[in-house]
Amino acid sequence: MNQYAVWGNPIAQSKSPRIHQLFGLQTQRNIEYVAKLGDEITFEQQLAEFFQLGAKGCNITSPFKERAFALADKYSDSCLLAESCNTLKRLEDGSLYADNTDGKGLVADLKRLGWLKVGQKTLVLGAGGATKGVLLPLLQAGLEISIYNRTEDKAVILAEKFTKFGRIQTACLEEIAEQQFDLIINATSLGLQGKYVELPKSLMASVKIYDMQYAVGMKTPFLNYARNCGSTEYQDGLGMLVGQAAFAFALWEDEFPDIEPVLMQLKQEMQSAK
Repeated sequence: MNQYAVWGNPIAQSKSPRIHQLFGLQTQRNIEYVAKLGDEITFEQQLAEFFQLGAKGCNITSPFKERAFALADKYSDSCLLAESCNTLKRLEDGSLYADNTDGKGLVADLKRLGWLKVGQKTLVLGAGGATKGVLLPLLQAGLEISIYNRTEDKAVILAEKFTKFGRIQTACLEEIAEQQFDLIINATSLGLQGKYVELPKSLMASVKIYDMQYAVGMKTPFLNYARNCGSTEYQDGLGMLVGQAAFAFALWEDEFPDIEPVLMQLKQEMQSAK
């Protein structure tokens, strides 16, 4: 039985064990996947012991993505650019390979929704770790990206870092109000505090809106604001969560699972538990 886990703090709320259990059943793979509470002080030691006991891989979530990145020996391109990882795989020689599957999960979900078109103008909110993890796949998919961040300097640094991979720039609130976008992606963590970026209502009403956070019934603070602004095309990040998990599963087990039935099952279970 191949051993896997997701490491984070807090971690009890994680949907990853259920997602990977469903992937295992679907693909008839004999796996065990559990949630592990990482210790702020001894995380590196915990992770080393986890792999010493024979584990084949793991996912990493907040607040350990950068620390796990530092422990790896080899990296995917998107992982190197993000400077953080959400997936580790133990290779046959015992070394650790790090990947960041968040961006691939987001692109897969946008494709599922029919929201991915080459050249479409996309506004990304935030310039933190979540944004860094998704920019390369979005640019590789051909999107034209504008980054808005409350601290503009951070957005400028990020845009400069990724400019060789596609069309990317920064935008202030005044510029946003004067532009037309096809898609808005919320990559901020403001929803965890019940907050959101208050964009012009006229813009929100006429654009597709994707929140990388998720909630039962898509009731994140940002999506609630979008609905109040008259938006009719909006989506939360549950599909992205299942998508990034599918890419991690494929990295470990060499088989890509079917995302749609697992996403539907997860939605039903979340609704029933409400």
